[in-house]
Amino acid sequence: MRMVTGLLVGIWVARYLGPSQFGLFNYAIAFVALFSSISKLGLDNIMVRDLISHPDQRNIYLGTAFWLKLIGAILMMCIIYTALQLVGDDDATRLYVFIIAAGMIFQAFEVVDFYFQSQVLSKYVSICKLIQLFISALLKLYLIYIRADLVWFVMVSLIDQVTLAFTLFLAYRHKNIGRFLSRFDICIAKKILFDSWPQIMTGLVIMFYMRIDQIMIGQILGEKEVGIYSASVRLSEVFYFIPMIITNSLFPAVIAAKKVNEKLYLKRAQNLFTVLIWLAIGIAIAITFSNEWLVVLLYGVDYRGAGNPLMISIWASIFVFYGAARGRWLISENRQIHGVICTGIGAVTNITLNLILIKDMGIMGAAVATCAAQGISAVVVPLFFKKDRGSVLMFINALIFKNKFN
Repeated sequence: MRMVTGLLVGIWVARYLGPSQFGLFNYAIAFVALFSSISKLGLDNIMVRDLISHPDQRNIYLGTAFWLKLIGAILMMCIIYTALQLVGDDDATRLYVFIIAAGMIFQAFEVVDFYFQSQVLSKYVSICKLIQLFISALLKLYLIYIRADLVWFVMVSLIDQVTLAFTLFLAYRHKNIGRFLSRFDICIAKKILFDSWPQIMTGLVIMFYMRIDQIMIGQILGEKEVGIYSASVRLSEVFYFIPMIITNSLFPAVIAAKKVNEKLYLKRAQNLFTVLIWLAIGIAIAITFSNEWLVVLLYGVDYRGAGNPLMISIWASIFVFYGAARGRWLISENRQIHGVICTGIGAVTNITLNLILIKDMGIMGAAVATCAAQGISAVVVPLFFKKDRGSVLMFINALIFKNKFN
C-alpha cells in the first residue's frame, strides 16, 4: 500500500516537475544513495540476528547501534561534501543533495525497526510507515496545488525521515520495553562493526551499481535523460518492497530452523528462493508486454522514452528478489565477505558497461548494463566459490520448481 500510493503520488510529482526538474531531483537522490551505506553501517541484518540471539541485552544493542548509525550519518555527510567538490555541480544541486543527506541522520532510529523485525512484529513498523506516507503524500499534493518550486519537494524528503524516526520512537515507547538512547557498550560496538563491515562494503557497491547509472547519465546525457530514465527505474523498483517484506518476515523462521535441523533449514531456504524468483518472473512478463502503454498512461507522453529501458530493467528484478534472500542466507552462513566480492565485481561490471553503452545506446544502454551486472553478481560470480555454489543450485532449483531437501 505504501509503495503503490507513493508511486502514484510520485508520478503526479513527475508530471508536474517535467523530465528536466524531475531528473535533477533524482540526480540528487542518487548522489546521496551512493554513500547511504556509510550511515546505515550494514547493521540491518546483523542487528536482527543479534537481537534474536541476545534478547536479554536488547537495549544495550539498540543503544549502541543507534549511536553508531548517528556517527555514520555525520561521516557520510562529510564524504558527500568532499565528493561534491570533485564533480563540479552547481550550487542549487549541492543544496538539494545536502537537504536529502541531512535526512540520513534521523535513520539512526531504524534500530527500532530491527527490534520489531526480531520479534516478527512488522505491523508496528507498517503503521509508522503508513503515517509517514500519509503526511508525505499530503505535503506533495499541496505543493503541486500551490505550484511550488523544486526545493520544497526536496524538503519533503527530509521531512519524511523526521516523521518516520518520530513515529518509530513513539511505537517503541508505546510497547513500554525500556530505554536505549543512553546505552552504549564499546565492546558490543566493536563486535557489531567487525561483523557488519562486509555489509557496509556490500551496501556501498550495491548502491553504486543501482544508482551510478543515473549519475553517469546526468554527466553524459543531461538532466532530462535522467528524468526519463528515472521514470523507468521507479516503475521497475516499485516491486522491490516485495522481497524485503517477505525476507524480513520469514527469514527469522529460516534461521530458527537451522538450530533444529539442517535439512529443515535448507528446505525452508529453498522454498523462500522459489517463491521470490517466480514472483519476479511473473512481474517481469507482465511489464514486458505493457511497458510503453504503462509509461504513457502513468507519466504522460513526455516520458514515452522510458518504455524501452523499463522493458529491459524489469528483468533485473529476478536477481534482486533472489539477492534479497541470498544476502540473508550468506549472513546465516557467516560468509558476508563473499557478498562483498560478488557485489564488487557486479559494480565494476556495471560501471564499465555504462561507460561503453550509454554513449552508444543512451538510456537503453544503462538498462542493459544494470541487468547484466545484477545477473553476473548474483549467479555467475558465486560459482567461483565452492561454498557459495549451493545458493546458485537453489536458484536453478527454483527455476524448475525442485526442492531436493523435501
